[in-house]
Amino acid sequence: MADLQEIQSQITFLYYREIEPIATFFQEVMGFDLVEDQGWAKIYRIAGDAFLGVVAGERGFHTPQEKNAVLVTLAVEDVSGWYDYLQDKGVKILSEIQHSEDIGVRCFFFEDPGGYAYEVEQFLKPHLSEVFHRTG
Repeated sequence: MADLQEIQSQITFLYYREIEPIATFFQEVMGFDLVEDQGWAKIYRIAGDAFLGVVAGERGFHTPQEKNAVLVTLAVEDVSGWYDYLQDKGVKILSEIQHSEDIGVRCFFFEDPGGYAYEVEQFLKPHLSEVFHRTG
């Protein structure tokens, strides 16, 4: 590994039957910045060097599935604020806000218009908060 260059960023691609409703959701509801639009694939910056890509299933490497075994977690400081905001926007909320003492998180789950599940989470343990939350 010493001869390999460091990984510079990360993109997770999600596959949809229709990407326009997802593009609208990502831009207008979630506020993600569109950084690359290839028509049948779009890449959004969600934070720093973390990206989500949406791909039209008929053109991509994979095909959309009826039930996706993917959970996208979004680390935030204000779980309640995000819960209220997404609920006000009519987003399908999958759970109430949960507080898990044993793993030290506060979170809830929602679903995008294409059926992918998301977790909005705040890490409460200081050593994890330093890793997953911006400071300053």
